[in-house]
Amino acid sequence: MSDVGFARTVGATLLGTEARLVDVQVALARREQGGERTFRIVGLPDIAMREGRERIRAALQAGGWGWPDTRATVNLAPAADRKQGAALDLAIALGLLGSLGHLRARGRLAQVLCVGEVALDGSIRPVRGVLAAVEAARRARLTAAFVPRANAAEAAAVEGVTVYAIDDVLGAVEHLEGVARLEPTQAPPWSPRHGVPTHTEVRGQAQAVRAAWVAAVGGHNVLLVGPPGSGKTMLAREVRGLLPPLSREEALEVSRVHSAAGLLAGGLVRQRPFRAPHHTASLPGLVGGGSPPRPGEVSLAHRGVLFLDELPEFARTSLEALRQPLEDGSLVVSRAAARVRLPSSVVLVAAMNPCPCGWQGVGSRCRCGVREIARYQARISGPLRDRFDLCVTTRPVDPAELVGPPPEAPFTASQVAAALARQAMRCRSLGPGLYANAQLPPSSLPGIVQPTPAALERLVRATQALGLSGRAVHRTLRVARTLADLADLETIQPQHVDEALALRL
Repeated sequence: MSDVGFARTVGATLLGTEARLVDVQVALARREQGGERTFRIVGLPDIAMREGRERIRAALQAGGWGWPDTRATVNLAPAADRKQGAALDLAIALGLLGSLGHLRARGRLAQVLCVGEVALDGSIRPVRGVLAAVEAARRARLTAAFVPRANAAEAAAVEGVTVYAIDDVLGAVEHLEGVARLEPTQAPPWSPRHGVPTHTEVRGQAQAVRAAWVAAVGGHNVLLVGPPGSGKTMLAREVRGLLPPLSREEALEVSRVHSAAGLLAGGLVRQRPFRAPHHTASLPGLVGGGSPPRPGEVSLAHRGVLFLDELPEFARTSLEALRQPLEDGSLVVSRAAARVRLPSSVVLVAAMNPCPCGWQGVGSRCRCGVREIARYQARISGPLRDRFDLCVTTRPVDPAELVGPPPEAPFTASQVAAALARQAMRCRSLGPGLYANAQLPPSSLPGIVQPTPAALERLVRATQALGLSGRAVHRTLRVARTLADLADLETIQPQHVDEALALRL
């Protein structure tokens, strides 16, 4: 048995929200007399990848290349890392054609990233994680990429890599052979949402609206407690609308997560995410995980708002699993075969009723007993409550307020814009990855929050009287810093500490 062909291509496999390049090595060998034609894929492929043998076989036959009367072996290197999904189909198909001699320019295959699922007729279907794959190709100094046409817009957002949108295997072959050149895909111009709202749609909830605006400006977590129909969901959506526009770097982070989840369509995400999972969401669905690990709702809300309505109805284990990603801005999913880091820097907005029926404190409508109410509220643990910077009670709204003139916004557009600019400058000076006061590391607080002696004394007395934890003190200072920014003040005044404590308690 003598060798008849060998070719190498470059593909990528997805792991969490990141991609790893795969060296696809295709070797053909003549089969012995009476031996069977075989097609083996080695290097720890998953089931979807092993089934790709039949897709690729049918695609090559549909394209008129036939199927070789040989023994074919495809090695996916590094062999010790598991590979998943169908994104390597295109790389394997082009490697087979190169080893068969159908590609005179097969030497160029090792310089081009090839990702895409091959259909039975040879067309190329979109796959997850293309943005991360092209970013990995840029880091490896590859200069070109073949991607499915449906994924081309997101891939073109990566600077330094020429992206070609592929409709079928034949199109990739003709481009490599110089028969029919493909035009590079141009990235659409970057245009985030601009402007600061100057109004509010929520009626009759002045304190809650003010808290929502403070939460949006400073990136603070907020818990809304009130009866049904008092505007809690509207307030959560208002927080997303008040967040500053995404920068291009943040848009790449968000888009990478959505691409890995298969939710990205038509280029980069241009608006901050708003995710509102149902309370029946599983732990992997909410936090992330599974096998292979995939991003959950907290990662899909990265750089945006995660809204948990009916908070006590979520599974206790799911809520407790949120504590670490809320604190660190990311979570690490460890499995026997891999360790994956998933981003989770969110503004958490949660809503709950004050009691099981929802009408505690509203006239005589509530029939819940003291024990029922205590049991209901105990579903939210103390450590989880400690992660909320603001806790606001909403009240039933007077019908006259619902049909009356729109209320004035708690802050002017110039106040919000100035506070966001001051905050952005502060975060840039502290290092990459920070964008809001809520993320200020504890080590930086002494030099940044700058409370006056009277404000510091007020906080010390409140800490002793209320038994605040160290985390609660830091979060109170961060909220006070946001209030001072909205007042265009360098130092935190006693009234800012008082309001931060009132909004928290």
